Order: sequence, then C-alpha cells, then structure tokens
Amino acid sequence: MTYTLSDITWLFFLYSFAGWCIEVCYAAIRRRRFVNRGFVNSPICPIYGFGSTLFCIFLPELTERPFFLFLGGMLLASVLEYSTGMLMEKIFRKKLWDYSGIRLNLGGYVCARYALLWGALALLTMLAANPLLCGLFRMIPAPLTLAVQWAASLLLLLDFITTAMAVLNMKITARRLSQLSEGMRQTSRLLENKLTVSVQKRMQKSFPSIDREELVADAKARSEKSKTKTKVFAEGCSFYKLVSLFFLGAFLGDITETVFCLITMGRLMSRSSVVYGPFSIVWGLGCALLTLFLYRYRNKSDRYIFIAGTLLGGAYEYVCSVFTELVFGTVFWDYSGFAFNLGGRINLLYCFFWGIAAVVWLKLIYPFLSRLIEKLPIKTGRILCNFLIVFMVFNMIISSLALARYTERQNAPEGLAAQNPLEEFLDSRFTDERMERIYPNAKLVE
Repeated sequence: MTYTLSDITWLFFLYSFAGWCIEVCYAAIRRRRFVNRGFVNSPICPIYGFGSTLFCIFLPELTERPFFLFLGGMLLASVLEYSTGMLMEKIFRKKLWDYSGIRLNLGGYVCARYALLWGALALLTMLAANPLLCGLFRMIPAPLTLAVQWAASLLLLLDFITTAMAVLNMKITARRLSQLSEGMRQTSRLLENKLTVSVQKRMQKSFPSIDREELVADAKARSEKSKTKTKVFAEGCSFYKLVSLFFLGAFLGDITETVFCLITMGRLMSRSSVVYGPFSIVWGLGCALLTLFLYRYRNKSDRYIFIAGTLLGGAYEYVCSVFTELVFGTVFWDYSGFAFNLGGRINLLYCFFWGIAAVVWLKLIYPFLSRLIEKLPIKTGRILCNFLIVFMVFNMIISSLALARYTERQNAPEGLAAQNPLEEFLDSRFTDERMERIYPNAKLVE
C-alpha cells in the first residue's frame, strides 16, 4: 500500500489520540484519577503519531514479510522511544518514564516487553488497521480534509510552542531561583505568567518525577560544579564532540570504503555522499548516533555492544536506504546479490559488520579520537566546528540539487534545456559524467 501525505497526516493525529487514551486509562488505573499524560496540553501523545508515521514511511515494503515487519516496527519504535526518553531526561534531568525495574531494559528508556508490543502494533496497523482507515479517510471530501488537517496542525504547533515556552521558563526560573534567597524566590513565583504556571502544574501532575524544587537544587549544583570544573573543549558526549565525530567518521568512512573497493574490486571508486570532499554522510551520522546512543554503555561487555551495534546499524542502514530512494529517487547501494538480504537494502553479513564496527569504535577508536578532540583550544575548536557545520550544510544542499537535476536529465527526453540560472549552473558544473564518477553505484528508480 502506498501512503499519501494526507493519509499519513490523518493517521498521525488518529494514533496520537489513541495513544493518549491508552496512557490516560493506564494512569487512571494506577493513580485512581484522571491525568493528562501527554507532553502537550491537547488530548494527544505525539510519540504514538510519530511512530505510525515512521511505520508508513519505512515499512510498507515489508508487509509481505510479517516477521521482518514485526522486527522493523519493534526497532523503529524502540529507537524513537529511546531518543525521546534521552531528550526528555536532557531537558528535565529526570526520566519521564523509567523501565529500570523491568527485565531486559536498556537504560530504563526501553525494554523488551514494550518493544515486543511495538512490533505487534506494527503488524496490526500496517496489515489491518491502516488499509481500512485510509479507505475511510479517502472518502472525505478533499476541501474538508485540507481544512481539518491544516487547522489541527496549526493548533498542535501553537500547543507545542506554549508547552516548550513553559518548559524553557521552568528551566530558566529554576536557574534564577537557585541564585536567590527564599524570600526573593516567593516574590519571583508571584510574577510568573499564569498560563505558564498552569502548563507547568499540569506537567508536574502528568510526570511526578518533575519536581520544581529538585530542578532548582539541580541548577544550583550544576552552577557550583561549573565554577570548579576544568574547561575542556567538547568534554564528554557534548554537541561539539558529536559534530567532530561526525566529520571524522564521514572522512574515515569514505577512505575505508574506498580502500575496501580497491582491495575487493581492483579499482578506485568514489564512495562520497556529497559533491565536495571525501565525506560519507552515512558513516558520519552512524558514528555520531552510535556514540550518542551507546556512550553510557561504552564500558559494557563486547558482546553487549556487538548486539546493540548489529541491530542499530542494520536499522539505520535500512532507514537511510529508504530515505534516499524516497527523496532522491536513487538507490546508492544494492545488496540483492548477497545472501540473507532484506529488499537489497541490508544484509546479515553487513549487519554483523556494524556490530563489529560498534565494538571497535567504542573500545578503540572513540577513546583515541575523543582525547584528540579535547586537546583543541576551546575557542579554536568552536570556530572550526561551526565553520564545518556551515560548509557541510552548503555541501549537502548543493549535492541534493545536483542529484535532483541529474535525475531530471536522466528521466526526461534528450535535449532537456535549463529553465533558470540555477539549472544552468547545475548543468554546467555537475554534468552526467561528473555525477556518475561521484556516485558510480547510484541507480535511478521510479
């Protein structure tokens, strides 16, 4: 089944509301009272909607293979839940949900019990519910669909902005209150916006782990710690550390693949993802995301990291393959000739390579690169990272435009003329020969 943007939008809001109902009922049973469990104020839990969106985008081709559909839904939803849990803990310094008391959990963010439930929901929604629901949605007149979806999207955006401002105000207030005396704290609380206070109280009821006084104490402790901490560039798993690892991983990954192709195929072959420089975006993002997700588990056993790397790497490569095909209409790698492949997007052997790479990365390469990065002067490191970010954003935009124009030239009749100065620039600088040299394995798809 092919999903349209309208289908995905309907499903997002429907499953967000259904998820909210499930969370509210679960909380009501446990606490014996009504609790709005959503992060936003509206009666929706967006994480369920985003989960259904991921299923619709990345899993349709697996509907003929239920086992892999189950596994894909389990992995995608677990990564989403893990990422959301990490983000919320980063914001509040507290876990909004914690599965630490359940067996086979990962950091308390996800656990095998609910991961299996996500897999079952993927089967239920993709094989039964979605075809039925989309059939009903498509019976709604187009003007009414457009009006309802735009109105719901705008309301959700306003709701999200309101909640985000309340959360930001909560953190800023906590930081400010940590520096005031008790009497001045009381005065400051009286001056806060009533809407902001209302949202904050609702969130504290929804997630009891969010305690204002604890936020104040945490802000005070962090302030004291920052005064005594040695200033080191990109210490720990910080933003600039991840940016640095992205560029190093993108460069080293491109070189590694080039050497691998030279050894196995006997010829030099470009493995770059962009038109300027030897950078493999897949490897760069892989290194950064692997570090982000597994940094706190770097001291675990090699077997633990291998299994996590195999699963995460396989899911990541599959998502990248689907994404590039949907966005650029191009397949950059095809494993159809390998045994135990899944749609030519991933294969078991290379998934094992991801697991081995995870162990080698976290145990050997990352510690060395981390020490190297932290030796940079703080000011120099920030300037260099910011420059590289701007460069890569520009590089990726130009690469995307060049690929899109290359696809147009390949799919259009001969003699396709440029219609504007941008297309003239792309045709002159990125000819078919140059694009085929940069992306030798790219295959156009419908």
